[in-house]
Amino acid sequence: MSSEYHVPEDLRYTRTHEWVRIEASGLITVGITDYAQKQLHDIVAVELPSVGTAVERGAVVATLESVKATADVYAPVSGIVEEVNSELDMSPERINEDPYGSGWLFKLRPKDPSEVSSLLDATSYRKLLESES
Repeated sequence: MSSEYHVPEDLRYTRTHEWVRIEASGLITVGITDYAQKQLHDIVAVELPSVGTAVERGAVVATLESVKATADVYAPVSGIVEEVNSELDMSPERINEDPYGSGWLFKLRPKDPSEVSSLLDATSYRKLLESES
C-alpha cells in the first residue's frame, strides 16, 4: 500500500505523518506527508503558528481544515518557529498539490538538533504506512 504514496528518501518522518527537511541554515522545514494530505482530501484552511512561538516536540503546532475533517499538525522536534508559509493563507490547496514543495507549513530552529535523528527515515516510514493499511 505504501507504494501509492510518495516518500522522498532525503526527508525524516514522524509517526503522525509530518515530514522534516534539514536545511543548510540549521532550520528544519516541516510539512505533512503525501499520505496525510490524501487522507484529508481537499484542504481548505490552514492555521499556522506565529513566528517566534516556542514549541515542544509532540505538541499541536498547526491545524489543517479540509472538506472532510480537521487535523492537527504536531511539532516533530522542540524549537522556535522561525518562518511560516504565508502563501497557504490564500492557497491552502498547495498542501494537496505539492506537499513536499510549495505546500510546506513552517520552519523551526531546533532546540536540540539531535532530536531530528530520532525521526523515521523513508524506509521506516514506508513500513509504518504498510502497518496502517
